[in-house]
Amino acid sequence: MGRKNKADHDGIAPGLVVKTKKRLIVASGSSHPELAAAVARELGTELAPTEHRTFASGEILTRFEISVRGGDIFLIQSFGPPVNEWMMELLIMLDAAKRASAKRITVVAPYYPYSRQDKKGRGREPISARLVADLFKTAGADRVMSVDLHAAQIQGFFDGPVDHLFAKPVLLQHFQDTLSAEDREKLTVVSPDTGRVRVADQWSDSLGAPLAIIHKRRDPNVANQVTVNEIVGKVEGRVCLLVDDMIDTGGTIVKAAQALKADGAERVIVAATHAVFSDPAVERLQDAAIDEVVVTDTLPLPAEKQFPGLTILPIAPLLARAIHEVFEDGSVTSMFDGAA
Repeated sequence: MGRKNKADHDGIAPGLVVKTKKRLIVASGSSHPELAAAVARELGTELAPTEHRTFASGEILTRFEISVRGGDIFLIQSFGPPVNEWMMELLIMLDAAKRASAKRITVVAPYYPYSRQDKKGRGREPISARLVADLFKTAGADRVMSVDLHAAQIQGFFDGPVDHLFAKPVLLQHFQDTLSAEDREKLTVVSPDTGRVRVADQWSDSLGAPLAIIHKRRDPNVANQVTVNEIVGKVEGRVCLLVDDMIDTGGTIVKAAQALKADGAERVIVAATHAVFSDPAVERLQDAAIDEVVVTDTLPLPAEKQFPGLTILPIAPLLARAIHEVFEDGSVTSMFDGAA
């Protein structure tokens, strides 16, 4: 009886060499194409050409115009308004990529949709952030990447790896480069509410500055209305750096800034990752109590949402490095000194 060689046994013709090469594909939804293009440039590649169409009925069609078979796809979509339209578009892109035999699909959502609906505040309420994670998974996502989740527990909502990135290094570098030595001596980091104390405390450690906390109360029956009660910590004569993950209508930040100035703060600087800027945020953030607002471009900021005193920092280098680490099976944690 003749002896079969290993290739015959495996069903591969003798002498046939099978090579596999990882293939990075970066694609963009329609919500923030400028950010996606910047990420692609940082990675030294181009965005995969895609077709996006909206029919008269409002239905959406997306199609990849190149083969994605066997590719490692990173779909970039950030969720500013209209959130639900961008959500549906991304789900359709996920389905298209899965049906086109992509090897792995990662949702890159710099701003995670419905992130503030992460728990039940009252009876009979949904947990929409969990629903979003389930939709991503069902549509075909293998992995999710996001920046400064509103609640860390959202990482556990998705049945698969979640890369939780932090914008603090980007924002921190800006202040280290721009604050004068005198300002650093007088700097106090301020948490706008008790829910952000842990983040503010990390900023305090990084900057070597004391921490102050604003205690506020919110009426659960009235949206976007906040009452500031008291400030815990010394702010008189200080340069106060208010840090938060997002600014939506600006009500919390403006009232916090007004309270700080009323307590004798010399200057108030606001730092936030996500500039949602729902009306009337732009008007509110130009209040005399706020001296400067610094945000990143995780969400698009058209000209009508920009104003004097606003600084926008690029988040693309951070996203590109994280994508590179995931694609090369590296360590995302190493980007944040083990904090991620």
